[in-house]
Amino acid sequence: MIIARKDRKDQTVGAHEKKHELPPGTLRNPDGRATRSDKKIGTVRKEGEKAIKK
Repeated sequence: MIIARKDRKDQTVGAHEKKHELPPGTLRNPDGRATRSDKKIGTVRKEGEKAIKK
């Protein structure tokens, strides 16, 4: 069994997409727009949790 680990929170969205061989714009903001590539993964997680609580 393979256990997946979370990516580092200080990694940028662009680096994450490149590491996992995802096309640019795969990660989206809660409103549906593409996330900026220089945004940190930790920030994206916080915004996602905030959107779920609403």
